[in-house]
Amino acid sequence: MPLDEVPTFLKALGAYDGDQRTRLALRLMVLTFARTTELRAARWSEIENIDGDEPLWRIPAERMKMKREHIVPLAPQAVAVLRELRTLPGSAASPFLFPSPSRDGHMSNNTMLYALYRMGYHGRATVHGFRSMASTALNEMGFRPDVIERQLAHQEQNAVRAAYNRAEYLNERRAMMKRWADYLDVIAGENIVPYKSNDGKLRRS
Repeated sequence: MPLDEVPTFLKALGAYDGDQRTRLALRLMVLTFARTTELRAARWSEIENIDGDEPLWRIPAERMKMKREHIVPLAPQAVAVLRELRTLPGSAASPFLFPSPSRDGHMSNNTMLYALYRMGYHGRATVHGFRSMASTALNEMGFRPDVIERQLAHQEQNAVRAAYNRAEYLNERRAMMKRWADYLDVIAGENIVPYKSNDGKLRRS
């Protein structure tokens, strides 16, 4: 999804009249830009410190594409989504954030995609596309590529850099995710929004 279409999408998502969990799943997807399989099978046991100062989502290695534990710092906006999910019927009875009567017990592979179709994005956007959209925006904002790539859980091919990356860049990533969520809040209210990148230059999305 091109960045200039995101404000319209966010408004459409806010007005989505389908299943509430599906709407919240898409909202959390945009805020965290996790992989679809990681999000739809997310468990409450993976959410840490939701009521504290540094909440995070710790995805175990066995659920990751690269078979390496992944940490997603949660901005206040993402925490708000999780708190809303906790209030929905059936949440207390399931280990999953997005429970379903399906065989797997959680949201199916096509649920969010079909919601996009219903919102008018058939052939125009995919759920996975939010990852590249976020990557483009965060690079334009001036965040370090290493930090962005680590948040996308991309595998570092260089062994030395991979070892260094185990430090996780967690403080930078937490600040980045907060800024990303704030940015989404702003652009949800207007079609074109100026923002200052990390180099101090005024840019427009």
